[in-house]
Amino acid sequence: MTKIYVLRYGHRPERDKRITSHVALVARAFGAHGFILEDIVDEKILETIRKVEERWGGRLYVEMGVDSRKYVLDWKKKGGIVVHLTMYGLHIDDVIDEIRNLGKDILVVVGAEKVPPFFYEHADYNVAIGHQPHSEVAALAIFLDRYYQGKELHLSFPNAKLIIVPSPKGKKVITVAKKEEKRKENREKTGAK
Repeated sequence: MTKIYVLRYGHRPERDKRITSHVALVARAFGAHGFILEDIVDEKILETIRKVEERWGGRLYVEMGVDSRKYVLDWKKKGGIVVHLTMYGLHIDDVIDEIRNLGKDILVVVGAEKVPPFFYEHADYNVAIGHQPHSEVAALAIFLDRYYQGKELHLSFPNAKLIIVPSPKGKKVITVAKKEEKRKENREKTGAK
């Protein structure tokens, strides 16, 4: 099974905290297996990811403080491919099938600041979601959606404490932990195992 990891480079803690958190949460919700943050260890972002996992389930591999250039080169040495999301790349519709059919692990690179030439030069694919300025969060979501062909929108995560029940109006949420606690209480009261 192909694994997809997301590398966020250029994170500026004072400016990008919310956007970087959103990149990580989109990576998790849309089926990526890991989130890698360049240069810095940002405990607030890690805390945000872990809180979401605690309530909504799943486990995203997270690594922080990496040298992004070295990470990209090591990824390629291990046989994975690097997809750099940039509005200057080839249109996603022209390359997504090719990327999917390679069957190789993918490192999706998304930036926060001006992109160093290194990423354009070392990416196996420079991919544009569109050729207009847009958010890296949107680009990542669309890339993962196109890669998984919409299947990721139906993901459910193990160990979820909260599960949304689709509803045409209002909000319906099942609290799994409370159901399990009630079952356990009932078993204890009745002596059932």
